[in-house]
Amino acid sequence: MTTTTYTVKGMTCGHCVSSVKEEVGEVAGVKNVEVDLATGLVTVDSDGPIDAATIAAAVEEAGYEVVD
Repeated sequence: MTTTTYTVKGMTCGHCVSSVKEEVGEVAGVKNVEVDLATGLVTVDSDGPIDAATIAAAVEEAGYEVVD
């Protein structure tokens, strides 16, 4: 199992959290997604490494942005 953490900009409410969790959770190989609204951190557990651009695209689909 691989765990990776990303910082997401623009989330302001519980609906934001749900949207990000749903979109990232649909990425192939993702087993679990935890989103912390207060810190903007998104923790992704997956079967193996997933390209960061794939996660960023899922976050963007939800309407937010992964930042460095």
